[in-house]
Amino acid sequence: MKFGLPALVSPAWFSLACSSLACLSSAAFAAGSEGLTTPVKLPAYDAARPACKAPAGLNRTLVFVQDNRREFMQGAGRGLEAAARARGLAYSVAFANNDPALMIKQVGGIASDKTGAMVVAPIDPPSLAPALKKVIAAGAYVGAIVPPPATTVLNAPQYLTGKVLAEAAANYIRTRLGGKAKVVLLTHDSLQFLAPRFTAMRDTLRTMPGVTIVADISPSTVDKEGGYRTMKTIMLAQPNVDVVLGADTVVLGALAALREAGKARADQFLGGIDGEQEAVVEIKRGGSPYKASISLASPIFGYAMGQHAADWLDGKSIPQAMDILPRALTSSNIADYERDTANPGAVYADPARRASYLKMYGNICFDTRDNYINFPWSSETK
Repeated sequence: MKFGLPALVSPAWFSLACSSLACLSSAAFAAGSEGLTTPVKLPAYDAARPACKAPAGLNRTLVFVQDNRREFMQGAGRGLEAAARARGLAYSVAFANNDPALMIKQVGGIASDKTGAMVVAPIDPPSLAPALKKVIAAGAYVGAIVPPPATTVLNAPQYLTGKVLAEAAANYIRTRLGGKAKVVLLTHDSLQFLAPRFTAMRDTLRTMPGVTIVADISPSTVDKEGGYRTMKTIMLAQPNVDVVLGADTVVLGALAALREAGKARADQFLGGIDGEQEAVVEIKRGGSPYKASISLASPIFGYAMGQHAADWLDGKSIPQAMDILPRALTSSNIADYERDTANPGAVYADPARRASYLKMYGNICFDTRDNYINFPWSSETK
C-alpha cells in the first residue's frame, strides 16, 4: 500500500497519531508499506516514550555499509564500532568502494541473513532504496547518513552548515584581505541533500561587493583526487585565488594542487566541511592556508546511531531523525573537539555535551516501523 501523511499536517497532530497512523501492524508492512513519503515537520524526540516489542529472530549484529574510505566515514565507523562494543553487538564493515551495484548487493545480503542492524552511507540513493525497504520490512534497524529510506535518518542543517563556513570566510576577507577576494566554490550541487550548503555560501558571499566567485563547480568525485583535478583546471584560468570552500576532502585536494603549483599562500583562506583529521592537522599548523573546518563530528553521530541500533533490538523507542549540529573548528577550539571525538561515549553519556552536537526528532520502534522516513528529511524544511 502507499503510505504517507496528508500534505497539511501539524507537528502536534503527528506526535499524537500513534493510534491511527504510526502503530500500524506488521501485517500492513508485509503488504508493502512505503513509509512516510510526504514531508512532515517532526516533533522533538521523546525519550520517555514506552518501549514496544523487540524484533524476533534477528542477530545482534551491526553492519556499516560504507561508501568509501574518506576520513569522515572512517570517523563514523569508529563511533559505530565503539557503541557496538559497549552494547554487546557484533560489528563489521561492508566497503562499497564507490560502487553502487556492489552496495545494492551488500544490502541485499543483509536483508536475507538476519542481521539486526545496519547503517548505510548511500552512493546512489534511488537505486539502493528498494533493497533498504526490504531490510526495514524484515524488522532490522536501518540508519542512513542523509538520504532515505531509513528507520533513522541522520542529516545536518545543510543551509546552516554552509552559512557557518561562509561567514567564517567572509569575516576573514573583511579583516585580513581588505574586503576583496577571488573565491572558488567546490560544490556538490548534483546531490540534492547537500545543495543547500552551497546556496548558503553564495547567499553570504554575494553581499560582499569586493568578492568575486571565479569558479563554482562540482568535482567529478567527492574525494581528494577530485578536488586536486578540479583545482588544477581552475588554475589554468585563475592562477591566483584567495579563498576555496567545499567539503574537507575536496578542499584538501585543492590545497595539494595549489602547493604543487607554488600558489599556496599563508594569507589564503581554505575552509571545508566535515572536520576531517587531515584538515584539523592543517589548521593546527602555523602558516597553513587551511583556516577552518565545519565539524559534523562523525564519531559522535556514529556512536549515537550505534546506541540507537542496540536500543531498537531491545524494543525501545528511538529517534526517527537526528541533526548533527555544525561548529566551526579553528586553532582556538581544536583541543576540545579532539577530546570529544576521541571519546564519543563520554559525550553521549553527558546530556549537555551531547545536545551541543546532536538534536533528535520523532519516535519510532519495531511495532511502528511502517512510520519510517521515505522523504528527504531536513530540520530546515518549513
